[in-house]
Amino acid sequence: MRVLIKTVHGIEDVLLIVLLSSMIALASTQILLRIFFDYGLIWADPLLRVMVLWLGLTGATVASRHNKHIHIDILTRFFSKNLYLFVQTFVGLFTAWICFLIAWHGARWVQMDYVDEMTGLGGIPSWMLEIIIPISFAVIGIRYFIFSMRWGSLCYRRMKLHASRAK
Repeated sequence: MRVLIKTVHGIEDVLLIVLLSSMIALASTQILLRIFFDYGLIWADPLLRVMVLWLGLTGATVASRHNKHIHIDILTRFFSKNLYLFVQTFVGLFTAWICFLIAWHGARWVQMDYVDEMTGLGGIPSWMLEIIIPISFAVIGIRYFIFSMRWGSLCYRRMKLHASRAK
């Protein structure tokens, strides 16, 4: 299992590096061509939009590795450790459920584009450009489901320990 997790992390990291480097190079080239030669690559701007989608969603999966997404935790700062873990368990389950829902509908969208043989940028099948949506949301959903199970287990153990000390 650890090998699979490290492989997924490696793929995410490499994808981020390749996408960001390629985007910088392509955008810079496009700018230089427009400034100095009054010319631009017709396919560059649509490709950059697709790359932004892929970069953003890949970045979101990387952020989910260690629960580093945006948090609104103004109230949780005042919670006890047990209550915080309890709340986090349900927040994690809700996050996972929403991500799985988006992944499911994203997969349905990709499947429809595959069946209808839709094409996108440069004749590339649209489903290849969109496949990042269900994959990334599924990965995030799996991670938050695992987080919520860990938080719930830790909360249960802490409550059990607290109850045994109270006796």
